[in-house]
Amino acid sequence: MNRHLTVAAAQMGPIARNETREQVVERLLALLADAHSRGAELVVFPELALTTFFPRWYIEDEAEMLSWFEHEMPSPATKPLFEEAARLGVGFCLGYAELHTDEDGTTHRYNTQMLVERDGSVVGKFRKVHIPGHEEHEPWREFQHAERHYFEPGPHGFEVWRAFGSVVGMAICNDRRWPETYRVMGLQGAELILIGYNTPLHYAPDPQQNALAGFHNHLVLQSGAYQNGCYVVGVAKGGEEEGVDSLAQSVIVAPSGQIVAQCITNGDEVAVARLDLDYCDFYKNTLFDFHRYRLPEHYGLISSQRGAVEPPDAQEETE
Repeated sequence: MNRHLTVAAAQMGPIARNETREQVVERLLALLADAHSRGAELVVFPELALTTFFPRWYIEDEAEMLSWFEHEMPSPATKPLFEEAARLGVGFCLGYAELHTDEDGTTHRYNTQMLVERDGSVVGKFRKVHIPGHEEHEPWREFQHAERHYFEPGPHGFEVWRAFGSVVGMAICNDRRWPETYRVMGLQGAELILIGYNTPLHYAPDPQQNALAGFHNHLVLQSGAYQNGCYVVGVAKGGEEEGVDSLAQSVIVAPSGQIVAQCITNGDEVAVARLDLDYCDFYKNTLFDFHRYRLPEHYGLISSQRGAVEPPDAQEETE
């Protein structure tokens, strides 16, 4: 008997800077209800789903900076989402800015996703690994992309969990652009990878890429799914937010690389697909049978070297 799971990509439109957590949670609850009415068992929300995308501003005041972060999860503001999801028997994946304090008192700021099962239990957390943008204020930009000012990379890499009758992994935004993200989870048997993103349509370091934002987004999600024989759910917070236009085009991608569901607006919208989890085996056991075909002895540079190192030129080789 095949394993099936109905999944919803719960795309969000813009969140204003002055919107409260409570107002945003009301929107999340509406998306949850819509997804539930269409049979969803798992609802995937975007990256930093509780606030506007605050890294567009370079904020140095610590109190203001920390106001964007969640000190606990669930918090009083987000508890209604957890309670309603458990009442409906729907799980969810939620992106937010996390303020985490170690036992020794060291404080960390992470860009985090939390996965919650249908009974309300927390399955696990993922903290974004590939932090894009810049650390310092760059006034030449129309808006900042100061994620490296706000966040540090997650310490645990790309884990997977047994949940929703499947093997589930998570990634966030820029992580989706790196093939290693998918392969590390693929090597742990991932059948479903959940990814939230906020992607401005203007890329200041190289504006010629602006027109390709949607293409590049789907390219990496589809190739990651196909090359690892898994489903990938990519969910945006899109539209014009605080003067910055961001990509929408949330999708659910099959292990074949085909898009099986897609949002068509730039606002709050739900796209739903019924996934046959056993369909992953058609790719995991044929073209991408890792045990049979991978040759890790030839891939050493991937884990031993960070930047590109070109070969010496012909003259140097003969000297």
